[in-house]
Amino acid sequence: MPQVAARIKDEHEQWLKASFRTKGAGAEFLLPWAAENFVRAQATCRAMFSDPELKTIILAHKDTRLLPEHTRAPFLMMRVDDACALRQVHAQFAASRTTLEAKLKKLDDMQAAALSVWAAAFWTRRGMPETSLDEYMRGT
Repeated sequence: MPQVAARIKDEHEQWLKASFRTKGAGAEFLLPWAAENFVRAQATCRAMFSDPELKTIILAHKDTRLLPEHTRAPFLMMRVDDACALRQVHAQFAASRTTLEAKLKKLDDMQAAALSVWAAAFWTRRGMPETSLDEYMRGT
């Protein structure tokens, strides 16, 4: 099985040591669990939004560097709202800003994080220039 080396905060390390037999055992449990939940949350969220809404969300993440503490639902709402208000990204795809905002308000933090990671990944993934927005939405 491949190994992953991650950097974590001291408080997270202490929590892993206290909650699991070893820090490694905790990481081996949490990483697959988190990945599975993210994949499920991404699929659920993507089914909730129309293609024009998803394109708006993706465009709202252009030139955005995500940090874990900035992936909660209020940050996603603010990011999309700013993109709509300042750059009219929703209008490029004929997405209803009101409907989009109503759907975003229904997301919990896990769903918002998963959707933000998916949207930001369009701009940072390998093969980014070769894959269109439509291909990305169909293929992930």
